[in-house]
Amino acid sequence: MTDPSDIAPPRVEVGALGWLKKNLFSPWYNALLTVVSVAFVVYVVRAVLRWALFSARWEVVTTNLKVFMIGRYPASEAWRVIASLAVVAVLAGLTWAFRKAKDRPIRRWLVLAWIASFPVIGILLRGFGEDNPFMPRVSAEVWSGLLLTLVLAIVGIVASFPIGVLMALGRRSRLPVIKVLCTIYIETIRGVPLISVLFMSQLMLPLFLPPQIRLATVMRALVGITLFSSAYTAENVRGGLAAVPRGQYEAAQAVGLNKALMMILIVLPQALRNVIPAIVGQFTALFKDTTLVVIVGLLEVLGIGKAVTGQKQFIGLHQEVFFFVAVLFFICCYLMSYGSRRLEKKLGVGER
Repeated sequence: MTDPSDIAPPRVEVGALGWLKKNLFSPWYNALLTVVSVAFVVYVVRAVLRWALFSARWEVVTTNLKVFMIGRYPASEAWRVIASLAVVAVLAGLTWAFRKAKDRPIRRWLVLAWIASFPVIGILLRGFGEDNPFMPRVSAEVWSGLLLTLVLAIVGIVASFPIGVLMALGRRSRLPVIKVLCTIYIETIRGVPLISVLFMSQLMLPLFLPPQIRLATVMRALVGITLFSSAYTAENVRGGLAAVPRGQYEAAQAVGLNKALMMILIVLPQALRNVIPAIVGQFTALFKDTTLVVIVGLLEVLGIGKAVTGQKQFIGLHQEVFFFVAVLFFICCYLMSYGSRRLEKKLGVGER
């Protein structure tokens, strides 16, 4: 028999070298894939840096930076856009500073401040009247650039979320009329592309409004985006509701909660917690889909980029413009994903 003392203990790799060997260089085909991947990444990064530092003509971006940001918004009123950004920055800073606060009144006031910021920013951007000496009205028709992209995305996300939740609850309703109407709405909207919804909102929405009401192109696009996003949000929420164990319903009923309180306090929070990744993914896709509004005559940031390359001195500089716009979209989408991951970690999504 072999003496147990003669058997060498298995080698345990620790530290960074151990992690690299286990995950990237073991077995041999992983090592081969790692080498090929690193070589490809180095080649691409070197080519991009060489182009960005030595060949690209960035004056097309620096010269038109204000145009990319606010588009046709009057330059004399640009302070209102800056003030709107300041409101968001202050609220974001306060939210970050008190993110670990256990005092409920502080959190309640922060939530109310965020809700109140939407009409405040809307007033800042739109103004009061054409003859107002302090804040004259700025028509929504001239909103463009990154400003328009953010307005479409944020309003679409904020407005579509409660509508989607209500539609998800309606689809699970026991009342046949509500259930059928919600199902028809969700399946109809999800069965057509966003481009079709945008065209319908531009051409058909005025037919359902009184003659004295005329919505601007931006407002009609917002309606279309909101309707489209709410249908997908409803399906995500419905999946979260279906994932809540039946025992949660029974426990809520056992403590005497009615159906409304059971849904608001017990079931819906768990359902929304389960589908945070899906909802954030949908909202990220919505943010990128705002580029489609160019087909209805609106110039969001990508549309502005295409218009800039039509200037005589910048003809043909498409690569620089598209690279800059891609970086803007990456930053915004990454911030959304980062916030989602922090929220998931805080709520323990995927953990028991």
